[in-house]
Amino acid sequence: MGKWFLYVYDNVMQLEQSTNLYKARKALLSMAYGRVLEVGSGTGINFPLYNSGITLDALEPNRQMIKRAQNNIYRASIPITLHETTAENMAFPENTFDSVVSTLVFCTIPEPKKALENIRQVAKPNAPILFLEHVRMRQPVFAKMQDILTPLSKKLAGGCHLNRRTLTTINESRLSIKYVHTFYKSLAIAVICENNK
Repeated sequence: MGKWFLYVYDNVMQLEQSTNLYKARKALLSMAYGRVLEVGSGTGINFPLYNSGITLDALEPNRQMIKRAQNNIYRASIPITLHETTAENMAFPENTFDSVVSTLVFCTIPEPKKALENIRQVAKPNAPILFLEHVRMRQPVFAKMQDILTPLSKKLAGGCHLNRRTLTTINESRLSIKYVHTFYKSLAIAVICENNK
């Protein structure tokens, strides 16, 4: 992953602060409690937004992202432990986490079904599993554009699939979907799930 991508990523995340996406991000993070697992924490854009009183275990497989996350760790008001690993390969005991958060990461996970099953295992029964993701759009013309651009985005943006059907993947998992909000003409979704065990 090139330094230019990390620079662009950080700046796009900063621009997000005046958007509905940022409002959705803050609203989802406010629902996390207890010991929280964040999947694919990137440069730690979420870290300063968590409520006090939680402890955070953050998964991030990219070492460059982890290095850049240090500034956001300093800005956070919660204890954070970074783990250089993926959701597919994490090694936590069953029923460890009270809440799980994933924001704009399932587009890049190589094995999303395996990641969801692992999340289900390490989360406690009835734990909230909170997603904010961009997905394949409903409109055929826009969806076709996403299909065409995905090979390029995978190369340039850290493996990002613009056309992932993440809501379908979540729906096919053993998580129970409680709430879905779509915005930006179905480009993005906020999903609240409960861990049925």
